[in-house]
Amino acid sequence: QLQLVESGGGLVQPGGSLRLSCAASGFTLDYYAIGWFRQAPGKERKGVSCISSSADNTYYADSVKGRFTISRDNAKNTVYLQMNSLKPEDTAVYYCAAVRIGPGGWSWCSPSEYEYEYWGQGTQVTVSS
Repeated sequence: QLQLVESGGGLVQPGGSLRLSCAASGFTLDYYAIGWFRQAPGKERKGVSCISSSADNTYYADSVKGRFTISRDNAKNTVYLQMNSLKPEDTAVYYCAAVRIGPGGWSWCSPSEYEYEYWGQGTQVTVSS
């Protein structure tokens, strides 16, 4: 049973920080690119960040660049999204997603949701005073 589970969301003040985790079960993440996406109320789901299976390539949406950091720990089968300097506009349900990568694609990742095979259930992040 292939499964991704997000955790670490919650309510924070503007300017605060959260670290989201995406833990895989039923498979190992070594050969998977991972993306983080978010969906704000009344809006479409958008790519936030992604990381290649080799962790040598990352992407950040302009809206989060310099504030968010994606990382992975394959030994723990977990990917993280460190979110600093949070703004009310960051309020959304955050999802992680994974896609298996073949030989030669270890440096690839994509911010497009259409590239991903497996999805977590989402975790709510609310930034409010």
